[in-house]
Amino acid sequence: MQWTLVVPLKPLAQAKSRLADTADDGLRPDLALAFALDTVAAALACPAVRDVAVVTNDARAGRELTVLGAAIVPDAPGDGLNAALAHATRVLRSARPESPVAALNADLPALRPEELSRVLDAATQFPRAFLADAAAIGTTLLAAAPGRELRPAFGPRSRSRHRATGAVELSLAAVDSVRHDVDTGEDLRGALALGVGPHTAAAAARLLIPGQ
Repeated sequence: MQWTLVVPLKPLAQAKSRLADTADDGLRPDLALAFALDTVAAALACPAVRDVAVVTNDARAGRELTVLGAAIVPDAPGDGLNAALAHATRVLRSARPESPVAALNADLPALRPEELSRVLDAATQFPRAFLADAAAIGTTLLAAAPGRELRPAFGPRSRSRHRATGAVELSLAAVDSVRHDVDTGEDLRGALALGVGPHTAAAAARLLIPGQ
C-alpha cells in the first residue's frame, strides 16, 4: 500500500515563533522552509509514499516545494491547521478516493525515509492511527485508511485529542526521526544531533547554537 501524504505549512513569515531565542526574524522563515524542504524530500524518497501534497498559501514555499516534486493545495479555508488538513484531504480524495492519506508535520528535518516507511506500514493495520511526538504530548503523523475520514485534531496536547477521536496510537521503537519535530532551540539541537537534511544543515550553519 502506498500513501498520499498531506503536509501543512503556514506562511513562512508566521512560522516558528518559538525559535525566537535561537533565530532572529530574518532567519526563522528560512529555517521553516528548510525544515519543510527536508521533510518533503525524505517523504518523497520513502517507498511507502506515492505522493506528497503541501497545503499552503505561501508563494515562496510553494515554488520551492514544487521543484522537489510536491503538489501544492491552496489553504482555501484559511482557518487554521485542522481546517487546512481536512480541506486538502477532501481535494486529494476527490481525485483518488482509494488512497490512504496521512498528515505529516512539516518540521521533521531529520526525517529518514526508512523510518517513515515503518510507521506507515504499521498504520495500514488500523482505520486511523497516529504517532506521538518525541515529547509524548503532540502528534507528528495521523493516518487514515481508504474510506475513513482523517479527523485531524492537531494543536495543544494533540496526542490525547487524537486518542479521544478513536485513532490508535502506534507504539514503535527506532523511529526517532519521525517523532522529532522542531519548535524550539532545544528541539533544533536534538534534530541536529540526529542528523538533518541538507537544507536545514545549510540554514542552521547561519546560527550560533550553544552546544551545537
